[in-house]
Parts: sequence; structure tokens; C-alpha cells
Amino acid sequence: METVELAGLIPPHFLDNSRVWIYQSSRAFIPKEVQEINEQLYQFYAQWQAHGAPVKGWASLLFRQFVVIIADETDVEVSGCSTDSSVRVIKSLERQYDVNFFDRMMITFLVKNKAEMLPFNQVQYAIDKGFINKDTLVFNNIATTKKDLLEKWLVPLNESWLASRLSIPEII
Repeated sequence: METVELAGLIPPHFLDNSRVWIYQSSRAFIPKEVQEINEQLYQFYAQWQAHGAPVKGWASLLFRQFVVIIADETDVEVSGCSTDSSVRVIKSLERQYDVNFFDRMMITFLVKNKAEMLPFNQVQYAIDKGFINKDTLVFNNIATTKKDLLEKWLVPLNESWLASRLSIPEII
């Protein structure tokens, strides 16, 4: 099974209960786009506010495909308006790069340290043909805290929410 050290990708100065939002792109971005997107995300979180107070936030494009936004709400709670402003950034990126960040029917696996997407209805076929197995890491994009992100974002397929919806052979 592959192992990935997420702690090195996520800033350590955020508390474990910091809020997290994960947006999965419908495609991987090329290096030039990654740089442009990370610059735009920096501009967003450097100016992110809730009711006029600065939000301690961070955002980055990870694995060339996932926008991850973190907010430490210790001093300033993220409000509906400040959440809306983050969604506006995501919608702007969608238009700018002709991608979809809201397609929940695409499942992404980590194969040879690269994010690989499959439509949900093709996952069983990929298992049956041996392209993925019970130990293949799957991105669990419903993580809502930094702790979840570090511990539960990448999980083996047989430990994921998908496991109960698939027929996964036990490989000895």
C-alpha cells in the first residue's frame, strides 16, 4: 500500500479542529496553472475576512487537483458571507480553467503517487480488472477538520465510504 505524508503539505500552525473545505477538480492542472491557481488562492486567503475581521486561513492546490481551504476559527469564526466568498473563488477558478469542482460522482484514487479519477459507475470495473484493489488509497473529500484531513482524507479503499457499495475481493 502507498503511504503519503500529508503533514508536510498542510501548514502545522493550524489547530486540529480548524475547518476544512476540499474541492476536487474534474481534471489535473498543468504546472503553469498550478502556480497561477496557488497565487489566486494566496490572494484570497491573505484578504479573507468575516464581518470585517481577518480570518486565519490558508488555501492551496494539492496533488494538482484539489483545492484545500483551511480556517482556524479560534479568534474569528467563519460566517456565511466569508464561506460564500470562498465559494466565489472556486466558481471563478471553474470559469477560468473550464473545470468542475462540484462533481461528486467522480472518485479519485492515488495510484503511483498520482491522482487518478474514475466515474463512480466505473469503480467496480476497475476493481474487477485489477487496476485498483482494497489497498488503493482513495481521496475522502468529506473531511471537515484539519485532523480529518490529515488522518482520513487518504484511506485504503476497503476502509472508505465506498467499501460498502462495492464488491472488493480479499487479496492474500
